Amino acid sequence: MTDYAALLKADNKQPARSIHLTEAIGYDDWLATQPERVRTIVAAQKFQGKPGEQAIVPGEAAGDWWVVAGIASKAAPGPWCLAKLAETLPEGTYRLAEGSPDAAALGWLTAHYRFDRYRKEDGAVGPRVLLTSDVARIEATVQLAQAIALVRDLVNTPAADMGPADLEAAVAQIGKAFGASVTTTRGDALEQGYPMIHAVGKAADKSFAPRLIELTWGDPAAPRIAIVGKGICFDSGGLDIKPSSGMRLMKKDMGGAAHALALAQLIMGARLPVRLHLLIPAAENAISGNAFRPGDILQTRKGLTVEIGNTDAEGRLVLGDALTRAGEEKPELIIDYATLTGAARVAVGPDLPALFANDEQLAAEMAAAGGQVDDPTWRLPLWDGYADMLKSDIADINNAGEGGFAGAITAALFLKRFVPDDVAWLHLDTFAWRPAAKPGRAKGGEALGLRAVFRLLQQRYGRD
Repeated sequence: MTDYAALLKADNKQPARSIHLTEAIGYDDWLATQPERVRTIVAAQKFQGKPGEQAIVPGEAAGDWWVVAGIASKAAPGPWCLAKLAETLPEGTYRLAEGSPDAAALGWLTAHYRFDRYRKEDGAVGPRVLLTSDVARIEATVQLAQAIALVRDLVNTPAADMGPADLEAAVAQIGKAFGASVTTTRGDALEQGYPMIHAVGKAADKSFAPRLIELTWGDPAAPRIAIVGKGICFDSGGLDIKPSSGMRLMKKDMGGAAHALALAQLIMGARLPVRLHLLIPAAENAISGNAFRPGDILQTRKGLTVEIGNTDAEGRLVLGDALTRAGEEKPELIIDYATLTGAARVAVGPDLPALFANDEQLAAEMAAAGGQVDDPTWRLPLWDGYADMLKSDIADINNAGEGGFAGAITAALFLKRFVPDDVAWLHLDTFAWRPAAKPGRAKGGEALGLRAVFRLLQQRYGRD
């Protein structure tokens, strides 16, 4: 595991290579101030000051050199503007020639992420350490990098090594580090108390038995918030089996749980003054002789009955029971993360989690928070007019909308039935995956919407 705390250090005037930042619009002015030697060297490297470009310039003394790099805005550096430098520069220690890295320090750290559990990376470059004079931001930046890495590690791990028991172990490990209480419901108690979680996971091997994992932390008198994450450790589609192409990435179907756990880690690490309730319904949607079937009627913790229109719409089932449990503790806010629908990806693509909210002020705060930390979401409507698509002739509700229309919206409307009407609620239908690498953002498991929600909570609960 990457030691992010060793990669962002206080600047105590220790030896370091300088990084000079320039913008394309002012590059000619900067170049005019440089000696001919420097102009010749940067021209030979085809450097023009554009974002993502860089050049290494020899210094006056033997073995001395410095870096010039293009950036979109020196006045407002984004989190990823130094990430490419962190990926490509030689091992060593660096500082900005002017100012502090601010938000860009996060991308510097996340650029060091590697998922090397199953292989040893040949020719790996050693750490690139960044110095900063803004010492007060170091701990918070490191915690964000650690939370992002947690999401990536959990999602990247194959399902054989990241089943419900492994998710439980991950929650227990983090809970122990912060003195939280962790409880797990499984077996007969799960079947009786959380029948939809049990139904989805009952066909799996006993070593992958379903469970509801709960973590509680914080002052019981503080404002109560619930964080819920979909923990489907592998999704075959059930009897409505997916094609092989659709199953290829289904190890990531617990990406909602990974986000929820990482958010809980951030909340506890920042010691936000809240009473935290984390809930992860964990199961494998497998196929065997006792798998739940299309047409079955499931009981729920809330007392509603659900007709199964499609066994591949299982995430909303496990979340329904978990959301009911969350509401029983009378929280003032419920947030859930889920890799819930392909329809959300069709609507907004892989980078933008589809956001649903039952509270206009909360939705506005979420949009603002995402913009502040460059972690955007895109709001879709909780359009009650589509509720009829979930009607059943023989049960209270069907789990799959008819006609294939508005799939992300009907999934959110299904979840809404299990959220108390008087509780503010955010639902993020996230991809949890990056199909192609970008600086600071490796291909594979990815945290999307994590930093935005954390910023929202920081602003709501007074420790920004």
